Amino acid sequence: MDYIPLSSYPHYSECEKIVSDMGFHLVELKISPQNGVTHILATITGSDASVNIGVNDCSRVHKVLLPALEELLGTDNTYMELTSPGMERNIKNAAEFSLFLGRIIRVYDKTVTDWVEGVLKAADSQSLTLEETKEDGTLESKVFSFENIAKAKFIHL
Repeated sequence: MDYIPLSSYPHYSECEKIVSDMGFHLVELKISPQNGVTHILATITGSDASVNIGVNDCSRVHKVLLPALEELLGTDNTYMELTSPGMERNIKNAAEFSLFLGRIIRVYDKTVTDWVEGVLKAADSQSLTLEETKEDGTLESKVFSFENIAKAKFIHL
C-alpha cells in the first residue's frame, strides 16, 4: 500500500485546518473539473474514535467547507459531496491510518495471505501497529509494514 502525504493533495491543508477547527479530520479531498462544474468529494471523520459521524455533522461541515473551497478555487460553479467514512471504508492511502487511531481495522497482510483485525494503535509513514485480541483474551501488538499490506478496511461496529 502506498503512503502519499495527505498534505500533497491540492487544498488539503487549508481544508483540514477548517475541518479540524470544527472537531473533525479530513480523510479525503478530491477536486475535479467536469463540463464546467467543479466536483468536490470530501470525507470526514471524528477526532474521537468512540464518536460516529452523523448527517448533521456532515451538513455542518459542508456549510462551512463549501464556501471556503469556492473562494480557494475562485468559482461558485461547484458541486460538493461530503460524507463520513461509512460502515466499511476501503482505506486507499496509507496516510489515512493516522486518522483512524483507536478504531478497529482489517489489513490484508501479503506475508501471511490473510486478513488481520485489531485496534489501530499507531501509524507513521512506514508502518502501523495493531493490537489484536487473542482467543485466550490476551492482547498482542503487531507491526505491519505498508509494503506488506495489499488492502485495508475501516470496520464500523
